[in-house]
Amino acid sequence: MLRVPSDISSQEFESLKIQDMTFVAYRNEVYPSRYDVFFEEHAVIVVLEGEKKFTSPTQEVHVKKGDILFVQRGFYLMSESINESYKSLVFFFDEKLLKEFVNLHPELFNPGKAAATFEKPILLLASDDNFEKFIQSVFPYFQSRAELKNHFLRLKFQELLLHLLELDTSKQLRAILYSLYIGEKVDLAFLMNSYYLKPLTLNELARLSGRSLSAFKRDFQEEFQTSPAAWLKNKRLEYSDFLLRNSTKNVSEISTEIGYESVSHFIKSYKEMFGVTPKKHG
Repeated sequence: MLRVPSDISSQEFESLKIQDMTFVAYRNEVYPSRYDVFFEEHAVIVVLEGEKKFTSPTQEVHVKKGDILFVQRGFYLMSESINESYKSLVFFFDEKLLKEFVNLHPELFNPGKAAATFEKPILLLASDDNFEKFIQSVFPYFQSRAELKNHFLRLKFQELLLHLLELDTSKQLRAILYSLYIGEKVDLAFLMNSYYLKPLTLNELARLSGRSLSAFKRDFQEEFQTSPAAWLKNKRLEYSDFLLRNSTKNVSEISTEIGYESVSHFIKSYKEMFGVTPKKHG
């Protein structure tokens, strides 16, 4: 699994940062043709060459040169290359810069049109001549050592957003960006039921929910009357019991699937919850 942007390395990507925040990364296809990507930040993928297929539980999007994808933070996508010539630019949305943008351009947003950010992970847009010229204007900064490069890149971030809003005739992106601006919190039950089998830390889950870690734990306790760690453990063990009864997977396979590194630890936890070993139940 590739986590972006934290797994971006200088050996595999060229990247530009605004202060310590990754703004844009450029790469040829260097990963296996099929792999999972987890988006730690909201991202815009601009396809420069080649073709690729992105798959989520609710969508399958086939992209080619000139296509633009906005992907919401917190989603896993299966990425599958159609050919070896795939190249892309990936822009990341830092929320501080996003809020700065909305504050500068409030007339572009309708306060009554916030959108739920967890409905569909991918928004597909098509490039035009103006956007292609903007993309070409970004490349010189990869070689630039200009003293004011940070300031230029902040302007490039704002220019990127303006271009995307112009291309988004459905107005969906405006609604999503305004939701992010006002800090709309994600429903905890929806979040946890969507991600309880994913290898995410509590910090990552809190961030995906739009909360600090302390607020996440507090809200979680109020809603579920238990801690996130205890809830995750019970939910995963309940799922393991379902698999034991309804699949042909063995104890070791199920242990790995629900996130246990040790089979013996899984067996012990299962017995504590159900009173028998998983082998007997299976």
